[in-house]
Amino acid sequence: MNRLTAVFAAAALTLTAGLAQARDLGPDEALKLRDAGTIQTFEKLNAVVLTQHPGGAIEETELEEEYGRYIYQVEVRDAQGVQWDVELDATNGQVLKNQQDD
Repeated sequence: MNRLTAVFAAAALTLTAGLAQARDLGPDEALKLRDAGTIQTFEKLNAVVLTQHPGGAIEETELEEEYGRYIYQVEVRDAQGVQWDVELDATNGQVLKNQQDD
C-alpha cells in the first residue's frame, strides 16, 4: 500500500510541475520583452498569423512563457468564419501550431 501511495504522490508532483511550467505574461512584461528585442513586435507576429489565414480577423492574443520559451497564442477567424488557434514562437515568428478550434 505504501508503494502505491508513493507512485500516486510522484505522479501528482510530476503533473503539478508540468502545469507550473507555463505562465501568462501581462501587458507590461510583454512590452518590456518587445522593447528589449527579446520577442518580435506584435505587428510582425500578427502578420505571420494573417499570412496563414488571409482575410482573417484576429480575435484574441496572449503571450505565455512555457519551459523558458515565449509563445504567442492567437485566435483568428478566417474569411469563411472558421476559428483557428495559432501558436508562434514569439522570438522568431515560427508557426508552432495552426489548427482549427474545436
